[in-house]
Amino acid sequence: MGEPEPKKMKSECDVTEGILFGMGNPLLDISVTLEENDKFLEEFGLKSNDAILAEDKHVPMYKKMVEKYKNIEYIPGGATQNSIKIAQWLLQKKNATTYMGSVGKDEFGKILEDKTNDLGVRTRYQEHDDKDTGTCAVIVNGSNRSLCAYLAAANHFSKTHLDDPKNWALVDDAKFYYIAGFFLTVSPESIMEVAKHACKNNKTFMMNLSAPFLCQFFKEPQLKALPYVDILFGNETEFLTFAKEQKMETEDLKEIGLKAAAMQKVNDKRSRMVVITQGADSTIVVKDGKVTEYPIIPVKKEDLVDTNGAGDAFVGGFLAQLVQEKGIEECIKCGNYAANVIIQRSGCTFPEKPEFTV
Repeated sequence: MGEPEPKKMKSECDVTEGILFGMGNPLLDISVTLEENDKFLEEFGLKSNDAILAEDKHVPMYKKMVEKYKNIEYIPGGATQNSIKIAQWLLQKKNATTYMGSVGKDEFGKILEDKTNDLGVRTRYQEHDDKDTGTCAVIVNGSNRSLCAYLAAANHFSKTHLDDPKNWALVDDAKFYYIAGFFLTVSPESIMEVAKHACKNNKTFMMNLSAPFLCQFFKEPQLKALPYVDILFGNETEFLTFAKEQKMETEDLKEIGLKAAAMQKVNDKRSRMVVITQGADSTIVVKDGKVTEYPIIPVKKEDLVDTNGAGDAFVGGFLAQLVQEKGIEECIKCGNYAANVIIQRSGCTFPEKPEFTV
């Protein structure tokens, strides 16, 4: 008898390269920690615990941060990119994931590409000569954090990038697709192109409600994409707003999940799954008319460092198991694990190796 086949380490996986495809608004998070009495926030009219979109007066701030601070840290950001990089971290197989978005042909774009590629994600950014790479200032002031996002080039992705045969080949190679709802404000036609491809080839297409304002002010592109969505993610606030806008006449999240799952669907080979996260409360999953709840991993208040990116991390953990064809319970457990790691660290960051076990 020969030697028994060695067990695989948990850091290995059998997924093919490019199995998971993401498309969204890439941002380079530029993070600094202020010393006491630093007036940088006041200089640019920022509050110490806030999250805003940049105005014209904020645009010079990003360059000044780089020039002024030595403790600066660069972190790939943006909702979809966060989820994709978390999935990549958990899969531990280089180029298991592919990500597309729009950046400027500038120094920040190069840093963003290098940082994301270093994580193992295969990037294929659309580059613009006349646009700045999207950035998000993350200014830590004591226990508070001020976020100021400058979308810039991220707002200018076009379907022509997908039409390039080399890029479309990466779309075609994938079997799972994830796009956060924020991309509805940028290129709905690109979303539909990928959604229809997934449907035609019976692949899995997933989206996230992402923010209440999208359910309110971007209903038309959202409802065009929804019939192609196999798995719909969102938190309780987003689903409550979605239900109100769709006149569901209920605030019961389980009922909302059932109604959202039952909305029109093009690919009848796959029933829609709805996943509703509720922060510290249990996660609701609806599929085939059945509602299931899954507990989260509790965290002591004193261990909470930064809850920004927790939702993105949950999705990334979920996706990492889904592409390995694991069951829903394992997908939820991994999503909870990833979110748990992220909220105990500053920024959407993680240790070199995951320690997730089922």
